Amino acid sequence: MDNQKGVICLLNEKTVGEIVKETARRFPETEAYVYPELGIRKTYKEFDEETDDLAKALIGMGIQKGEHVAIWSDNKREWLLSQYATGKMGAVLVTVNTNYQEKELEYLLQQSDATTLILCESYKGTSYLDIVRAVCKEINVAEKGNIQSQKLPFLKNVIVMGENNYPGMYTWSELMAHADSVSDETLEQHLKVLKNDDVINIQYTSGTTGFPKGVMLTHKNIVNNGQLVGDCIHLSEQDRLCIPVPFFHCFGCVLGTMASVTHGSTMVIIEQFDAAKVLQMVQDEKCTALHGVPTMFIAELNHPDFAKYDLSSLRTGIMAGSICPIEVMKKVMEDMGASEITIAYGQTESSPVITQTRTDDAIEKRVSSVGQAHPGVEVKIIDPITGEDTPSGVPGELCTRGYLVMKGYYKNEEATNAAIDSHGWLHTGDIAVIDEDGYIDITGRIKDMVIRGGENIYPKEVEEFLYQHPAVQDVQVVGVPDPKYGEELMAWIILKDGENLTSEEVKTYCRGKISYHKIPRYIEFTDAYPMTASGKIQKFLLRELSKEKVEA
Repeated sequence: MDNQKGVICLLNEKTVGEIVKETARRFPETEAYVYPELGIRKTYKEFDEETDDLAKALIGMGIQKGEHVAIWSDNKREWLLSQYATGKMGAVLVTVNTNYQEKELEYLLQQSDATTLILCESYKGTSYLDIVRAVCKEINVAEKGNIQSQKLPFLKNVIVMGENNYPGMYTWSELMAHADSVSDETLEQHLKVLKNDDVINIQYTSGTTGFPKGVMLTHKNIVNNGQLVGDCIHLSEQDRLCIPVPFFHCFGCVLGTMASVTHGSTMVIIEQFDAAKVLQMVQDEKCTALHGVPTMFIAELNHPDFAKYDLSSLRTGIMAGSICPIEVMKKVMEDMGASEITIAYGQTESSPVITQTRTDDAIEKRVSSVGQAHPGVEVKIIDPITGEDTPSGVPGELCTRGYLVMKGYYKNEEATNAAIDSHGWLHTGDIAVIDEDGYIDITGRIKDMVIRGGENIYPKEVEEFLYQHPAVQDVQVVGVPDPKYGEELMAWIILKDGENLTSEEVKTYCRGKISYHKIPRYIEFTDAYPMTASGKIQKFLLRELSKEKVEA
């Protein structure tokens, strides 16, 4: 079923750099970004000037339009400035997962053909400098700007966010000194030749099935997605958005920074997520909006000092990144006061948001669906076997088409053709149901669906039920092999502080309330789930762990 109902959407044709300049003209004295922990506050006029200077520095260093600049850091100010500086001078920003280790970094730098790497010194006790030296052994004797690596033939520049000197690496000041050799007119020329369908960003998918793939996104992709995301939550220059989600992920750099910049809103930025810091910043900075993946909101709601914080300024925000539990949504609306919180759904390949609830949707739609497609975005649900459209109410694979579809995977035509069909439809791999009004419910990944004795079970349905138990803080359900039924369910439960629960008590709670075949045969209690750096639960690792437990 195609829910496109003739909605006309006038797309924003501006490039990333033009957006910054337009917002700076409209709201010069509005705060663009704030780092409360560092005491940094900059207006949009200053933000425009800072990103001009950095763009000129990159040009002065010899970086050309279309060159690939990798960035590896938590949510530092230099990351934010780099996103918009590259957007002005035309380099392609390649985002690097903060959790990467040696082999992953080596793969990304090789596969992306990055000529430049910008990085912070360390992250959560891991020395990025040591990892770079292990990947690029030549750096210790290299001339700055002229690295000659056997493994990484494209890599020439490594730039450190800071002023400590390291062999073969530029300090931030040394980078910025290159701006002096570039005129305003030269930068203006760079800005003028950019087209909105130029690739401006490469984001590597998490690689849960094989090697990560580089998703190529254009100015048009991310400018319009940021614009539409912000429109859905009515962002304006009056809003202050708290961004604790990582920049390297679309959630941070599109739903967070780009949504803010397209609307003149203030970005209140946290370098690394911490529930207490989020609550403190929302209170102190009087944030009107807050973003987060479900696990972040769960951590905030369950913080022992939650009741002490004044969150009365909160109005809206976005919960996304993984399936959003209904009970958590209700608590965010009621206990945090974010009555206009929305759910967004999508994936990196779609820039990322495909559907979103609206602030004025009926309450049941806002907590139990991922909303409707954005304006100008086509969505259909198909039978993954036959490819035929499914009727409303029948699960199938969600496909989308429109401005939001990526340009493709970098240097991977085979994977691109597998993801985007000949008619331009992006196949998401997600199982969804659409109702008569065009509201969509995501019931899981095709690969997450459990088939028990011929019955299709969607783990989300069982998770939503178990969330209602008063002792349960979080729950994840996966399938495990079974000789009789093919698959059985295993539930991994995190209990609320001070609560106790046995496997048998969980099963008793289920009996008579959900179908027998949906009651998990195996129940495990845990303190945490395997997570990506962006806060997504890695179900494939949970499945592997579950299989080991059953077979032990």
